[in-house]
Order: sequence, then C-alpha cells, then structure tokens
Amino acid sequence: MNELDSHSNAPRGSWRKALPPILGLTLVGAIIIGLLPKPVEVETARIQTAPLTVFVLEEGKTRIRHRYVVSPTFAGNLKRIKLRAGDRIEAGKTVLAELQAEWSGFLNPRAQGETEARVKAAEAASMRSQAGLERARAALDLATKEWARAQSLKNSGAIAARDWELAQNQVEVLSQELRVAEFSRQVAEFELAQTQVGLRQVQAPNSDGTEPYRILSPVSGFVLNVLEENSRFVAPGTPLLEVGDPTDLEAEVELLSSDAVGVRPGAPVLIEQWGGPAPLQARVSTVEPGGYTKISALGVEEQRVKVRVEFTDSLPPEFPLGDRFRVEARIVTWSSEKVLQVPTGALFRRGGEWLTFLVENGRARVGAVEIAHNNGVYAEVRSGLQAGQTVILHAPDSLSEGKAVRARTPAGH
Repeated sequence: MNELDSHSNAPRGSWRKALPPILGLTLVGAIIIGLLPKPVEVETARIQTAPLTVFVLEEGKTRIRHRYVVSPTFAGNLKRIKLRAGDRIEAGKTVLAELQAEWSGFLNPRAQGETEARVKAAEAASMRSQAGLERARAALDLATKEWARAQSLKNSGAIAARDWELAQNQVEVLSQELRVAEFSRQVAEFELAQTQVGLRQVQAPNSDGTEPYRILSPVSGFVLNVLEENSRFVAPGTPLLEVGDPTDLEAEVELLSSDAVGVRPGAPVLIEQWGGPAPLQARVSTVEPGGYTKISALGVEEQRVKVRVEFTDSLPPEFPLGDRFRVEARIVTWSSEKVLQVPTGALFRRGGEWLTFLVENGRARVGAVEIAHNNGVYAEVRSGLQAGQTVILHAPDSLSEGKAVRARTPAGH
C-alpha cells in the first residue's frame, strides 16, 4: 500500500509545483497585453469617382422684373387717388389718376418747342418698340418651329438630348424677350399719349373749365405702390404710382465679389426656403459688371455684386410669391459628372499643404493631397489619392503616423 500511495501522490505533487509558475506567467502576459497600445477607433470612407457640383448659397429677394412709375408730363391739380397697393389694373382702361391742368395766361414758345421735341422723341420710341416687338415675335416663331422639329427628331432618337434642350431653352428665352417687348410697347404708347397731352396743354393754355385729364394704366397688372395719395398741386414728373405685374418675377441675389467671379449667365440655380413645398428651378440671367460696398451685420465692409435670376419653373398659384420676398439661391458655379473626390472631413492643413490620414494594413499613414474644386462636403482630387483607398474622417488629435486603427462600427450594426 505504501508503494502504491507514493506512486499516486507523485503526479499530484508535480502539478502543485507547476501551478504557481503558470499563474505567474499568465498574470505577466495579461499585464503585458494590457499595457500594449490599443487600436484607435476611427470613422473611415473610401475614395471614389462620382458627380461633383460646386455652388454658392446666398440669401436674396424677389423683385418684379418690369415696373413702371407713373408721373404726369405737365403741372396741375391732382385729385385724390383712390387706388391702393394690390388693386388690379388693365392697360388702357383703368384710370390711375385725374389731373386738372394748370391754367396758364400766355403762350411760352420755349415750352412749346421742348414739348414738341418730346413728342417726336416719344413717337420715335414708339416706332422702335413696335419694331422690337415684331422682331421678338418673328424670332419666337422661328424658335418654336425649330423646337417642334427637334421634338419629332427626339421621338425617333435622331437628335442628341443636348440639342433638344438647347432648342427648348431658346423658346423659353425668346418667350421672355417677347414679354419684355410687349411691356416696352405698352410703356412707349403711354408715354407718347402723355407727351401729346402736354403739347395740347402748351398750345391751348387756357384750361379753365375743361375736363380733368385721366391718366390711364400703361400696363396690365397690379398697383405696387401709391406714391402720391392726397389731392394737391403737382409739378411735371412727380411720381404718382408704381405699377407692374407680380407674376413677372425674378430673384435678386447679392453675392460677395469673390463668389460672383465664378458665376456665369445661364448657370443653373435652385431657389430654396421660399415658403413652398419644393425648391424651384431657375437660372442666372445677369451678373452686374459693377460692385458696391455693403456693411455686414458684424460691421465688416464687403464688396457685393448683384446677380439677377429668372425662374424656369412655373410659380405654384397656391403659393404666390410677391415683390421683395425672401428666398435662398443655390447657384451652380462648376459641375462634372465624373470626378475623383475625397470627403472634406478627411482633409487637414499643415503649413501650405493639404494632408489626409490613409488606412494601410490597419495603421494610419499621412499622405499629401492636391485638391481643386470644393463644395464644402467633397473636394476634387488632382493627385495624392486613388480610387478605392480608405481615408480617416475627422481624425482625433491623438492620432499620429503609424498608429494602429480600427474602423468604428456604425450605430445599429
């Protein structure tokens, strides 16, 4: 029995002797593992080729494109104007104001000569506006026929989409020009009638007991402002009312001169935050060549340039826009359908260089990047990166060259 007991106790004793060293090694290993640097959790993105659009976002306001200030061509006693802002008017029918001509005791040859000259100038302007109207009609008629032919070719697939869009755009542009020509024609006829009345007043100055002269509306639309409401004596050229058509709207945006340099007429525009359910499509019609100084809300002097934008979408009748309503304009300054791009959140500057952290074999590597166009979310890559590479977004301050990194698992995964 003693011999058997000695044999059975030998393995147990050896195990007890080996257990402390094993526990010690395990503890040391755990301490070493705990002291090793852990990979930094980071958010990553892949470099890819995709469409890129660069735009300028700025507040603006709507304005009636064609407005007209009504004023008399001769002195007289103005009767009280009963119209109010928002009243509808019709060209040649609505009486805007009534004016009792001033009585004059003697004929003034100089005034007669000046008035006759104004009549001749008004007649020339009327003929010029009529020619412009006929020219606009002829151009629109030709463009409409061209667009109809382009439409039939498009249905058969014999025309490029770009050529069809150009034909359609030409019709839209010439339609606007025809509307401008019609407005100019109405105004020219009104001014001719006004100067003719002034000439009759000079030629027959004794106006006592005559009927008051009625100033009829030169255009169809609405009264925008009543500038002189009370009954009183007015001199020639005194502004009485401002009239126009609120449906003939455009937007006016005041851009920083540094942003306006990249804006071209015809550039696409998205009108946002105007009060309707969806943005409106528009395009730049004019970039004014001169700038001006404007003081910002922070008291900083800024050089601003006015950019006028015309709507290409029809204005929804259930959401009417008026004169001088606030809007936000997103003006496209550059776009491309195929651009190698990097998220701007992966970029940082060091000196005069743009840098980014790349993920290679589980470690962070710093790489220099040359970028071009930038819309604030993505930037065009000219050199330094290739499609498919992984970059780190919003790198933490603790991240440095060669550190181990691990992509953060998105929430919900």
